Amino acid sequence: MAKNLVIVESPAKAKTIEKYLGKDYKVESSYGHIADLPSKELGVDVEGDFSPKYVVSKDKKDVVRKLKKLAKDAETVWLASDEDREGEAIAWHLFEELDLKSESTKRIVFSEITKTAIERAIKNPRGINYNLVNAQQARRILDRLVGYEISPILWRKVKGGLSAGRVQSVSVRLIVEREREILDFSPVGSYRVDAEFKTEDGASFKAKLPKNFDTKEDAEAFLKDNLNADFKVGDLTKKPAKKSPAPPFTTSTLQQEASRKLYYSVSKTMTMAQRLYEAGMITYMRTDSVNLSDQAKKGAEKEIKKAYGDNFHKSRNYKGKSKGAQEAHEAIRPTDFSKHTISGDSDQVRLYELIWKRAIASQMSDAQLERTNVKVEANTHDKQFTANGEMIKFEGFLKVYLEGSDDEDQEQSGLLPNMKVNDTLVNSYITATERFTRPPARYTEAALVKKLEELGIGRPSTYAPTITTIQNRKYIEKGTVDGVERDYAKLQLKNNKVSEKTMTETVGSDKGKLVPTDVGMVVNDFLVQHFSSILDYNFTAKVEEDFDDIADGNEKWKDMMKDFYKDFHPKVKDVAENAEREVGERILGKDPKTGKPVSVRLGKFGPMVQIGSVEDEEKPLFASLGPNQSLQSITYEEAMDLFQLPKEIGEYNGEKVEVNNGRFGPYVRYGKTFVSLDKGEDPLDVSMDRALELIKAKEKADAPIYHYEDLPVQKGVGRFGPYIKWNGMFINVNKKYDFDNLTNDDIVELIEIKKQKEIDKVVHNWEDEGIRVEKARWGRHNIIQGKIKVEIPKTVDAQKLTLEKAQEYIEKKKPKKKATKKKTTAKKKTATKKKTTTKKK
Repeated sequence: MAKNLVIVESPAKAKTIEKYLGKDYKVESSYGHIADLPSKELGVDVEGDFSPKYVVSKDKKDVVRKLKKLAKDAETVWLASDEDREGEAIAWHLFEELDLKSESTKRIVFSEITKTAIERAIKNPRGINYNLVNAQQARRILDRLVGYEISPILWRKVKGGLSAGRVQSVSVRLIVEREREILDFSPVGSYRVDAEFKTEDGASFKAKLPKNFDTKEDAEAFLKDNLNADFKVGDLTKKPAKKSPAPPFTTSTLQQEASRKLYYSVSKTMTMAQRLYEAGMITYMRTDSVNLSDQAKKGAEKEIKKAYGDNFHKSRNYKGKSKGAQEAHEAIRPTDFSKHTISGDSDQVRLYELIWKRAIASQMSDAQLERTNVKVEANTHDKQFTANGEMIKFEGFLKVYLEGSDDEDQEQSGLLPNMKVNDTLVNSYITATERFTRPPARYTEAALVKKLEELGIGRPSTYAPTITTIQNRKYIEKGTVDGVERDYAKLQLKNNKVSEKTMTETVGSDKGKLVPTDVGMVVNDFLVQHFSSILDYNFTAKVEEDFDDIADGNEKWKDMMKDFYKDFHPKVKDVAENAEREVGERILGKDPKTGKPVSVRLGKFGPMVQIGSVEDEEKPLFASLGPNQSLQSITYEEAMDLFQLPKEIGEYNGEKVEVNNGRFGPYVRYGKTFVSLDKGEDPLDVSMDRALELIKAKEKADAPIYHYEDLPVQKGVGRFGPYIKWNGMFINVNKKYDFDNLTNDDIVELIEIKKQKEIDKVVHNWEDEGIRVEKARWGRHNIIQGKIKVEIPKTVDAQKLTLEKAQEYIEKKKPKKKATKKKTTAKKKTATKKKTTTKKK
């Protein structure tokens, strides 16, 4: 038995650390938090001193039991959870739940998992930092109070199954307010003038007028002023300039840049970064500091001079701008600057290279530039065209890395041809294009993180789970907004003639941006109306500052809780008793047949149109909104059209054909077959001929393209790309194959590869009982019996799982049968009532 037990948060980290410690050390994982507030009760003494009640969850009892035994047998227990507040709380829970002794327990932290860092941590242990623990407790308990007390009000006043959260609700508010800014925005048109000129040597460059024209008439008049004009270089200036590198990554800047350059979601970035950290490749990935240690700067200097030369190095110190940044920590960087790249998972490789480039560039020389400004004059008017160019004299850090930008209008300066003042220029064309002002851009995940950081809301560890939560709750979705077509005018002077064209552009289209759902908008409006203080940006930021003060030992966390709750709880009671039911209702007009009101509102199953009200003697009529319709924008005419669906339009092969709107869009249906309509196609406009066209195309697509082992093979294109279907299996067809011209050999190869993958996936197969254990994504395992699927806890070794244990998991998962006793009791009660009534008579 090892003398030393080291407890870390994750098994991946345990494996890495175990490589650096000798045989006297055993490294085990706690698999994150081992204790938390109970799930089915508040778990906080709000009547007293706000003491929390922590419990060990069912899936962690085996872990605690195992760690307790190992701790009992070890001479020293080293608590090596992460160095943030969550990590400190994990260390504290381990200390409490494992009944550890102060004299034989040591707390160690490290910002990177390297041999040097681990050995340094072992030599410099400390005790548990209870200020950090209390800051974590304050955050956890305050968030529990907000969610636990407000969520039931949402169930009663808005819709069942909803929930509220302190940071999550503020994030939703930001997105809702941005969407309303977009909906209320009125574009203003103006005319932008661009031109192309050629030098005497025939080299071309582009220029523009610095100021737009307000009207078409002014733009046209200007183009006519340039008829038969002579052009020359009126002025030319060259100025030296420099560009400096961005600081190394913090959590939020990593999330933003990975989104811009790699198109990763915030949660994917954090998952990949976590794995890189646990593998010892990068420093700790939850940080708001831009500092680099002296050791890191020396490592960067050595690699820069070796790879690029002495003149490319410049040592730099950075100061963070985010509120409450913990400058004692390090920025995110590689643990070894000599590793320009790593091997393994491609997503991790790409993220590592991004981190390496940003960190190494932060210690490199400025880029030396020459910026050129040219002004072009005409002899027929006094307005000047301008052109800007940029030439790199010395690359400096640009040899490695340039920070991305969220500014869609940012212009890139190119290199201008050689010119001098008074050089004659030939005009190729001049255009005056109608341009419109743009509404504020919808938030991307990265832009939302940037905004939250600017407002001081949340901390590095909260951004990814916050964004994931509001999407999982269906308050926000990564929308695909189609946009609308808009005409614009384009005037052109070319070959000494002015012409005009009407052009068309699509505006308002967005892909992958965060868009509020109807549910999100209604919940936000209710919370802003009744709990404005909780959703106030300054309040949320102030709470974060209070947590920081607790972490620094300058405030008592229980005092903070009492101060918050004394105003919060009475407000909750008042809203619960007096607030009217809020359903986001909007009256659109009256039904011409009945005269009853037509409204849209949020119903039990989502947004819907309603004719009449619940107070009427006759039941109201309902219709669900289509996938591209919303409570905010649907018109009276669009709402009334929904009551025409489903619409029968004919018959095919003895089955009626109808069109309707469904959860995933409009469709044609005959029998049990559903055929989706094309994007933007209105089901009410679909004729029988169009329906037959879609039906026959579907039948053709579903027809077998081959038979393998006497079973048909079909092919199609689904949500995740092209596939073939065989024996109930959907098999993705990757780019290696020509999907349109699959050969029989291709089909056989794809099926055999898939069959082998299915075989390899199975860990156990108890055929007589119909139970099997399969590998799942991210190293997980599932127990499957029929339609029942149970995920095995990470702490259980799937290879050693017995049939009996698997059956236990299945039994727990099976839906419990409704007790028949209740029905019998109900019948008895009814019978008793009847007897009583008879006796009275």
